[in-house]
Amino acid sequence: MKIFARIRGRERSAKMALIRGNLGRVVSLAALNLFVLTASGMPAQAQQAKPPAKPAAKPATKAAPPVVAEVLESKAIELLKAMSSRLSAARSMTFTAAVSYESPSRLGPALVYTTKSEVTMQRPDKLRVITLGDGPASEFYYDGKRMLAFAPAENLVAVGAAPPTIDAALKAAYENAAIYFPFTDVIAVDPYKDIAEGLKVAFYIGQSKVVGGTTTDILAYVNDYVFVQIWIGADDKLPRMLRAVFRDDPLRLRHQMELSNWQLDPTVAADAFASSKESAAMKIPFARPDPKLPPGFKPPARPKPPANSKPTKTS
Repeated sequence: MKIFARIRGRERSAKMALIRGNLGRVVSLAALNLFVLTASGMPAQAQQAKPPAKPAAKPATKAAPPVVAEVLESKAIELLKAMSSRLSAARSMTFTAAVSYESPSRLGPALVYTTKSEVTMQRPDKLRVITLGDGPASEFYYDGKRMLAFAPAENLVAVGAAPPTIDAALKAAYENAAIYFPFTDVIAVDPYKDIAEGLKVAFYIGQSKVVGGTTTDILAYVNDYVFVQIWIGADDKLPRMLRAVFRDDPLRLRHQMELSNWQLDPTVAADAFASSKESAAMKIPFARPDPKLPPGFKPPARPKPPANSKPTKTS
């Protein structure tokens, strides 16, 4: 799924730092003892005695990274397809998505930010997403004809025309306004289609009785762009948790999504996919937040140095 990805590494680093610190103290004590013995008049033979030199060890060759066989285990594939069939068969659904994602900090270790979305969907052309988070809250509505994004804190609303299906609307929301939901594949017409695209590895791990308050089957899969570990309900075949690392991310940041409060095929109120706050909010364009230069804008030219001056290097 397109979502979203060091504790042991930190523990090893801390242990190595402790070992290096102890080693430094040992070396310092040895040097102090040698100085005391030399100053006290120890026989020269004893002072000069040295253990026989050992031949220099050859530098260890760096081990090649292990080669992982591209294997698609049938049990893992069957579970992914069963989950996809259960989701795509629902005509409506509601669920809660709690998403945690890492972001680099200036100190090195990543910081974690979290959002929580209450999702209501009705096929083929209705969607509502109410999101709270560590950042600004947001609301998104889609009714088959238009999309509406609302920022409660700023009381801003953006409205745009929309295509007639949820899948197409989600794609248009991302392309036109940079609006993206990590649970996109959960509400897609065919969740397995995106998983199977470029699928390289899929394997079954085992079961858990901790995640999601129920028994889940744990598996992992790798495709062209992401490594995912997923927990799927053993009985209801609904996804309960996913952890992902994008393969082109050099920092290997982790993304986690927990899915709960599942209701499949509930009755949804007709006015659930419109906002009563739209009329009182300030209108803004339904567009990407990318900075744009004014028409005809040109960056200022660099001033020319005096004729008799020497050019300087710029960093």
